[in-house]
Amino acid sequence: MKTSSHNQSIWKRTAVLGSVCVLSASLVAFTAAKEAAGTKAEPLHIQVSDAPLSTAAKGFPSFSPIVKAVAPSVVKISVSSEAKVSQMEMPGGMDLRRFFGPGFQMPDEFQQQQRGQHQRHAPREQGVGSGIIVTKDGYILTNNHVVDNASTIKVSLTDGREFNGKVVGRDPKTDVAVVKVEAKDLPAMAFADSDKIEVGDMVLAIGHPFGIGQTVTSGIVSAKGRATMGLDYEDFIQTDAAINPGNSGGALVDVEGRLIGMNTAILSRSGGNQGVGFAVPTNLARWVMESIVNTGRVERGFLGVNIQDLTPQLAQQFKMDQSKGALVSGVSPDSPADKAGVKSGDVITEFNGKPVSDSRHLKLQVGSTAPGAAVPMNVLRDGKTMTLSVTVKELPGDKVASATPAADKADDALHGVGVSDLDKATRDQLKVPSNIKGALVSSVEEDSVAYDAGLREGDVILEINRQPVKDAEQATALCAKPESKVSLVKIWSHGGTRFIVIDESKAG
Repeated sequence: MKTSSHNQSIWKRTAVLGSVCVLSASLVAFTAAKEAAGTKAEPLHIQVSDAPLSTAAKGFPSFSPIVKAVAPSVVKISVSSEAKVSQMEMPGGMDLRRFFGPGFQMPDEFQQQQRGQHQRHAPREQGVGSGIIVTKDGYILTNNHVVDNASTIKVSLTDGREFNGKVVGRDPKTDVAVVKVEAKDLPAMAFADSDKIEVGDMVLAIGHPFGIGQTVTSGIVSAKGRATMGLDYEDFIQTDAAINPGNSGGALVDVEGRLIGMNTAILSRSGGNQGVGFAVPTNLARWVMESIVNTGRVERGFLGVNIQDLTPQLAQQFKMDQSKGALVSGVSPDSPADKAGVKSGDVITEFNGKPVSDSRHLKLQVGSTAPGAAVPMNVLRDGKTMTLSVTVKELPGDKVASATPAADKADDALHGVGVSDLDKATRDQLKVPSNIKGALVSSVEEDSVAYDAGLREGDVILEINRQPVKDAEQATALCAKPESKVSLVKIWSHGGTRFIVIDESKAG
């Protein structure tokens, strides 16, 4: 009924306008007749106001002062990379169809050129994303997936200047990357405390969608603490401000022009904006960035517990009034938690002075704690609250923030293979015996010779050219300066050991 009434009102307004048009036409005809009769027409008295729109015009504010202040800090990032077979994936190996629907086609500036399953390397690809200037001397924050595999990076400012960019480091586990340009006195954006934003706060999204030029959209914070992309560490801000391909790495700012998040992804069935966008909060992005810049790696804290969320039923069993906190289902021997006195069945309710809402947030809080720090932790045991002191260690197998390799790194042995250290959790998950020592294969590019030879994620490298491998660092060192393009590699895989030959001379 409301729709019908609305349509009727539209037609009524149209009818009134039609009458005005008829009357105007009659007036023009009358005026023309007077002029024809020698009567001089009255001059037009048009009122013109050239003043800019008021910042609070009739209760509808203009965001132009904010945009003028922050827009110079948001840059366009153009990347060139070697094209690979399209896999429709985002960070963490996620299928983009989960975001955009089964019929989604990548936009032109991001679409990878598929040249056939037997062709190893295709022509170079061009991509466009966004970035945020965060220091006057040229440090720029962007998404890992914007600069991943980039061989050249161009950074374009709104004043027309262009710089060559260099990747300082990348962290795929949060989809954060840091790029550096050689410049001074750049317009850096101020950070806000993203923990203090509220659902309903007004925000602006600034970036370079589809490569058409810098664009500003507005909306609100729709939700906080979202986990949607399958990354290891997620705490996304959700917004309905329009975000589209090319906005990745752009700024999400509050109404005071302070950075509260870095735009990262959208949830869409059409491929375009549908009002559900996600941004990495500044507190998380800043911690990753500072860790990369200051230490050259992302140092994450390690507690040594198996945790799970509390259901209302579990909360009742553990004598809790609400289902908030992280339930400890296991404690690793000799781990920081074990030494602090944590026991299976404890519920961790507070860590380092901040409340713990669930297991995911505890993982974030522990991960962002500096290794070696002694922090307080509240646990609920048998209905009673206890305060323990735990000294956090560094997360095993998570030492280095990967940087983009130089072009000559293609001559390394096992090119396209990522490795990490074996920890207890990984051994338990993959059922790797305790007597197996080596480097865990964490990733293998599908267009690499190593993949063709049969190396897969989850395998353990035991030897390279008959040299024993004890950890990821040693595996990397053995691959750095190969005497030959052919490598004999011994691996443990699915309960057994075998040798494979990786011949990098076959790389296309």
